[in-house]
Amino acid sequence: MTDSSLLLLLEEVRGKTLKRLEGLTDTQARWVPAGLHNSILWHAGHAYVVVEALAARGLGLEPGFPEGWFQMFSWESRPAEVSPASWPSLAEVVARLHEQKDRLHAAIAAQSTSDLNQPCAARPDQSNRYEILHGLHDEACHSGEIWLLRKLQQI
Repeated sequence: MTDSSLLLLLEEVRGKTLKRLEGLTDTQARWVPAGLHNSILWHAGHAYVVVEALAARGLGLEPGFPEGWFQMFSWESRPAEVSPASWPSLAEVVARLHEQKDRLHAAIAAQSTSDLNQPCAARPDQSNRYEILHGLHDEACHSGEIWLLRKLQQI
């Protein structure tokens, strides 16, 4: 049986993230206010990387990151040290977020409740369900950061 609550959460969280990215220019997406380190673009790419890593772990899949994205957007990243020419465009990040949502929706829908409740092979102290939830929760937090950065730019 498909877990509808996980699918609903995926659609809700990703839908809000994508909505908050609408209408932005690359310049607006790359803006970093004084005293902070991360741009809207970084938060969007980070959402992709974290959800990919944790959902793949919870689904028993190999995570797939575009070349250089883990180094650029992961929890280990240092955005200030990334060359401006290296960043992907906002349109590319948005396209990847859409693709990921569709791919993960199908993968989650294929899991039974029992599969999701099993201990995660990579982290047996947590369930497969928890790994997916944790990734989506992290994205929801970063979606809030995107909203704040939009407000600071008054867009």
